[in-house]
Amino acid sequence: MGTEEMTSILGKLIETKQYTSLRQELSEMNDVDVAAFLETIDTEDCLKLFRILPKSMAADVFSYLEIENQTMIIQRLSDKDAANIVNNLMADDAADLMEEMPANIVKRLLANASADVRRDINHLLRYPEDSAGSVMTVEYVDLKEDNTVRQAIEKIRRFGVDSETINICYVLDKKRTLVGTVALRYLLLKEDDEVIGDIMHENVVSIHTLMDQEEVAQMFQKYDFTAMPVVDNENRMVGIITVDDVVDIMEEEATEDMEKMAAIVPSDKPYMKTGVFETWKKRMPWLLLLMISATFTGSIIAGFEDALSSCTILVAYIPMLMDTGGNAGSQSSVTVIRGLSLGEIEFSDILKVIWKEIRVAVLCGVVLSTANFAKLLLFDRVAIGVAAVVCLTLVCVVFLAKLVGCVLPMIAKKIGFDPAVMASPFITTIVDALSLLIYFGIASSLLGIA
Repeated sequence: MGTEEMTSILGKLIETKQYTSLRQELSEMNDVDVAAFLETIDTEDCLKLFRILPKSMAADVFSYLEIENQTMIIQRLSDKDAANIVNNLMADDAADLMEEMPANIVKRLLANASADVRRDINHLLRYPEDSAGSVMTVEYVDLKEDNTVRQAIEKIRRFGVDSETINICYVLDKKRTLVGTVALRYLLLKEDDEVIGDIMHENVVSIHTLMDQEEVAQMFQKYDFTAMPVVDNENRMVGIITVDDVVDIMEEEATEDMEKMAAIVPSDKPYMKTGVFETWKKRMPWLLLLMISATFTGSIIAGFEDALSSCTILVAYIPMLMDTGGNAGSQSSVTVIRGLSLGEIEFSDILKVIWKEIRVAVLCGVVLSTANFAKLLLFDRVAIGVAAVVCLTLVCVVFLAKLVGCVLPMIAKKIGFDPAVMASPFITTIVDALSLLIYFGIASSLLGIA
């Protein structure tokens, strides 16, 4: 049955208040689809439908709802029902909920949650934002080296239902140091009396609790794992990160980079849920900074006003030179920023990157200036001297723009800034000012204007 057809059926059941049938239909749907449907209906109906969900399903559906609906539901539920939701959430989802909720609601939830849940939530909240520790979950299956395969499978049956994943089990020693891993499918193929220490995989790839979440995503991409263990400074296992968390991380990091590259202060809210005033606050600082920096371009033009008055044709080619320089710089910066994000480029590669961009710049500059020279003589019919000034400037501008575009993001990364900040708007502003200085400098030399 299609999504639209199911939505129509559920809508009719709501209108006719057939809640028994609604409960049956919802219980047969995927948790994500139920949450998506609840997001489309009004507040009162959303609350009613959430209340009739099977208890085994309610927490999972809750974790997929937007924070506004989560807050509304928690506020309207009794303390007991709210505590049941929190107690049945995965620890990482519960910690995320606490970070988003108002302080008075958090206090209420923690007061009614079980002691184990409070411990797990507080454990996760102590890690820095965007670190591996802040996105991990503490629900996993751990085994001992001296366990037999039979004992391991029995433990998985007992505790697996409350674990984030049971595909991989983690082998710990008496100090909870991570010493190996064993896959569930591997256990099923072994004899019952074999010892875990003899069959485990000892070469374990792990993540440190303080590793940045962007590096975590790169680790998953490198090793193609569906889950990875998280360890502390003493290699003691404290949690796991699963691939579904990494998908969220990648989306968050990509969105943040796109916003920074467009000169927007990053926001963690969807576009349609961000108010006009909040959107204005995110965009205004960079617009103001770029506007002020762009006044230097005007100052350069004003400084050469007398020279321009003696050869007014030069004014016509200022926009083309500035735009071409900005575009050339943007090409280099976007490519380098992407390489830095994926770990393909390191600061130690800066000389290789510069050498490559120099060769690309020369090729691009020569082709662009040749095409432009023919256009200036055949269509614009300007003097050869003016055409030479414009085309020579074009070569220099493309060369300089690509150099700036590749170097600035790498320097930003080295000194601890996000390289995405050095993207199109910022680089374009720098290149615009340099383009004019080069243009008027060459014009003064070749045409004798001053």
